[in-house]
Amino acid sequence: MLKQFLNLKLSQKLSPQQIQLMKLIQLPTQAFEQRLLEEMNENPALETGKEEEYEKDEFENEDYDDYDDSESIDADDINIDEYLSDDDTPDYKTQANNYSDDDESRESPLAAPISFHQDLINQLNTFILDDHEREIAEFLVGSIDDMGYIRRSIPDIVDDMAFTQAIYTDEYMVERMLQVIHQLEPSGVGARDLQECLLLQLKHKTPTDSVELAAEIIETQFDAFTKKHYDKLIQKFNISNEQLKKAIYEIEKLNPKPGGGFTGNNKITENVVPDFAIRIIDNELELTLNGRNAPSLHVSKDYQEMMQTYKDSRDKSNSQKEAVQFIKQKLDSAKWFIDAIKQRQETLFVTMNAIMHYQEEYFLDGDETKLKPMILKDIADVVGLDISTVSRVANSKYVETPYGTKLIKEFFSEAMKNDQGEDVSTLEIKKILQNIIEEEDKRKPLPDDQLAELLKEKGYPIARRTIAKYREQLDIPVARMRKKI
Repeated sequence: MLKQFLNLKLSQKLSPQQIQLMKLIQLPTQAFEQRLLEEMNENPALETGKEEEYEKDEFENEDYDDYDDSESIDADDINIDEYLSDDDTPDYKTQANNYSDDDESRESPLAAPISFHQDLINQLNTFILDDHEREIAEFLVGSIDDMGYIRRSIPDIVDDMAFTQAIYTDEYMVERMLQVIHQLEPSGVGARDLQECLLLQLKHKTPTDSVELAAEIIETQFDAFTKKHYDKLIQKFNISNEQLKKAIYEIEKLNPKPGGGFTGNNKITENVVPDFAIRIIDNELELTLNGRNAPSLHVSKDYQEMMQTYKDSRDKSNSQKEAVQFIKQKLDSAKWFIDAIKQRQETLFVTMNAIMHYQEEYFLDGDETKLKPMILKDIADVVGLDISTVSRVANSKYVETPYGTKLIKEFFSEAMKNDQGEDVSTLEIKKILQNIIEEEDKRKPLPDDQLAELLKEKGYPIARRTIAKYREQLDIPVARMRKKI
């Protein structure tokens, strides 16, 4: 049987404004600037930049938590005075803004280089080929990935040309055109694997004893070379250590990714824009927020004049009432966005300020071994914010320091205890591990168990498997792969 009854319960819900604020906090400087442009394009009541002085410029504060843009509001119920003010100087003009002219992003002309694949096509034009051969060669160029390799087998290429391009050929013709591709620059392009790529580059070099030995090693003993079985190579080719060393030097100069270094490649180069800057002045740390995060925003004068016109008019038509509802919505949105920007600035600054003082010893000295163990909760407790908010501030944002531009989240690390029972940062241990490996004898690199023993002698009792984990995080290969002759 169906029954109706009342049920009271408490629940927490984030308003759309709170969700948008969290998204704003997470954005780094460049993405924030893009978001600002999008908001200004969508809301004509929001303007930026310097503005001429005028009266009745800013509206008073209002509670918008329960405001819903989709709510239908009668124009007669709108209090026009709430959107007008008699202040000669609006609030936003009294706020400090460190955004100097030097911080402005000046547009510079962008080069329009040809793409990697178009450059290869242009080189093909220097070869005498008939129409059928050119079609095959251009298809092969189109099969080359951004690293310069053809990752497909010849039979697959033959079938693909027949089914997708109606180009009918055989494996012999494709192999012949592949030899043409191998003559293009950069040398090594069109290779089907690393071994062929290195071999093609060696064949393009001026032949010397070292180059010829290197080519023979790659062609016949590639597996032994990659595993650094140098004793086996010396015995196989009946050569001295010095001869092998010169051959390896020739190989090390080769490019394993011939397409990746092409200057005309259409890859996007990401420029890191620091969101904060830390400077040392009189042995004291000074933190500044990038001025681009503090734009000069204000409400459109035209929209407020529309409100004033509506208020002064005696006969209010239906079209005017509809217009004032639209204007109210845009003014509400503009006011909220300006407030959200202020909250974003404050949240970013107080969070980074807490991080700076927590790691004050490091920022004054620059020694990474002085980084303290620090987790998100440590900073959240200091600033009184939620852990998720601190995470949003630290994620994908950078700080300019006297020691270089650093990713903020890299300052966070777990704690481990040394032999004195003191908490030390895992970053400190990784730095010491890296220093030990850099100073080791590369002819006899240290395996993980010996590295663990050395760290234990320095007061850091760490298991061998933990050493292996830290080494992988530092992108350092195993001992055998670090060996040099």
